[in-house]
Amino acid sequence: MNENSIIIKGARQNNLKNIDVVIPRNKLVVITGVSGSGKSSLAMDTLYAEGQRRFLESLSSYARQFLGEMDKPDVDSIEGLSPAIAIEQKPLSKNPRSTVGTVTEIYDYYRLLFANIGIPHCPKCGKEIKPQTPQQIIDQIFDLIKDGEKFIIKAPVIRDRKGEYKELLLDLKKQGYYRVEVDGITYTLDEEIPMDKNVKHYINVIVDRLIMKKDIRPRLADSIETALTLTDGIVIIEILGKGEKIFSEHYACLDCGISIPPLDHKMFSFNIPHGSCKYCHGLGTVMEFDYELILGSDLNVPISKSNIRNIPGFGSLKGYSWQMLEQVAEHYGFDLNKTPIKDIEPSKLAKLLFGSGDELIKFHFVSDNRNNYSADDGSFSSWKTNRTFEGIIPMLHRRYMETSSESARDVYESFMN
Repeated sequence: MNENSIIIKGARQNNLKNIDVVIPRNKLVVITGVSGSGKSSLAMDTLYAEGQRRFLESLSSYARQFLGEMDKPDVDSIEGLSPAIAIEQKPLSKNPRSTVGTVTEIYDYYRLLFANIGIPHCPKCGKEIKPQTPQQIIDQIFDLIKDGEKFIIKAPVIRDRKGEYKELLLDLKKQGYYRVEVDGITYTLDEEIPMDKNVKHYINVIVDRLIMKKDIRPRLADSIETALTLTDGIVIIEILGKGEKIFSEHYACLDCGISIPPLDHKMFSFNIPHGSCKYCHGLGTVMEFDYELILGSDLNVPISKSNIRNIPGFGSLKGYSWQMLEQVAEHYGFDLNKTPIKDIEPSKLAKLLFGSGDELIKFHFVSDNRNNYSADDGSFSSWKTNRTFEGIIPMLHRRYMETSSESARDVYESFMN
């Protein structure tokens, strides 16, 4: 059988006249012809019908009793045919969440497949991550360590965190533990252990010290269970002279500090928050504010005469948003009302568009509410502050996400790509 083709012999379904056809696999194939020439008879009533019939025959007899039987198409033989799906010819929804997978419902089968036989990998380093039972951990330790080798069982209670942890050490002592390893140095809990509260530390409880023998399994099991309980599922085995190995009960990449819950079919649905991308919310595309649309195509004008004036919040030159932009521009040495956009240094323009980062800027705001006078001298209310600048584009994105006004959303989206 040719694995690269679907071979149809003697097709006589409906108005087909005993034809033989070879259709290449893994190709986009279009069947054309005048009305009544047998296009649908070949594609739907022969190919699709036979693929569906074979799929149903592969199910259990219990399942087939609910589905009924399908007649075999009038054809001598079809070779190389896989299970088939068909998409009904009808106007489909323009909803971006509607895909071929959801329309045909095969996506639901994929979700179940991934949840039940999927093998999770760390999204950062790519290593396989999997849960292990205490018994599996013990079996691996026996495979890892040779008879007569000395090893230490440690419980990592603190990993890369700041603090002095005096209460933790006192509590460990009350529980009966005698030794801990702090930043690679072993101490007894009777000692004064120096730790800087502003420095990140690693604290491992020394649970047991053993020599590998065949009869130590009960004691090893107790020690492993103790370590896993102390650390909520993590244990370190140090083989003297060879180094350490980390074991975990959970789906976790200990190298990257990433953990995930057990696989569930909801994790593979892009239509619910549980499984959708937090950035695009499951749509697959993201609309972002385009600074070229915000500033416009004419770079010979100052920013005060650019398209930004058409965005809600930036129309008034006395408003809060515009005062903020003017003072950011002044901080970086250009004028929103005089300096042409083309003459602003790219690095300074980037600060205005995307934010000042950690750099603090002095702001002095004056209220443009003419009903808000001071009772003493009749001046406008004002206030001063030192803070970082969010940036025009992050500010617009935040306002777009927070607004409940459809008209405002429409205006914002006209500046997005």
